[in-house]
Amino acid sequence: MVHIQLIIGSTRDTRFADKPAAWLLERLSAREDLTIEKVDLRDYPLPFYNSPRSPAFTQREYPTEALAAWGRKVDEADGYIFLVAEYNHAYTAALKNALDSIYPELNRKPVAFVGYGGVGAARAVEQLRLVAVEFEMAPLRHAVHILPDVFGPALQSNPIDIAVFAPLEPRLEKLATDLVWWAQALKAGRTATA
Repeated sequence: MVHIQLIIGSTRDTRFADKPAAWLLERLSAREDLTIEKVDLRDYPLPFYNSPRSPAFTQREYPTEALAAWGRKVDEADGYIFLVAEYNHAYTAALKNALDSIYPELNRKPVAFVGYGGVGAARAVEQLRLVAVEFEMAPLRHAVHILPDVFGPALQSNPIDIAVFAPLEPRLEKLATDLVWWAQALKAGRTATA
């Protein structure tokens, strides 16, 4: 069994992310091949990245306890799902800052994407795939893009009725199956070279 973290990339008070997060957690918790943990960037108030040297060079030597705690949390996972909001054709500053603040914890781990926005966060996800390669991660091909036809009804649902996400479930199943395969393979590789 692999441990997957669902990292919520938006910290806005009025964010939409909590609705798809509820759906993802319910659906993925039912699987027997993974454990899923919600990791909310709101719970990790990080300073704006201003380190004199990149975490790629300093490794796990962080200048503050807040950064060290974030690194330790991310280190616990075998793989990730980034829940991505698209702001102005890009992913959020909060997610960018959180990722830039760490490095070795992400190496040789897979990442999949669930995005929402005007085009299902497709542009933000494409940017994150490039960034993931720089972190020596394995970004996966299959993603879930929450388009306005689902996004709109979900916004109106309060409390959330996760049934509005039903059309996306085949895509989520493919994403989860691929993520588990890659997480197992890369975990074995990391263990063999440790």
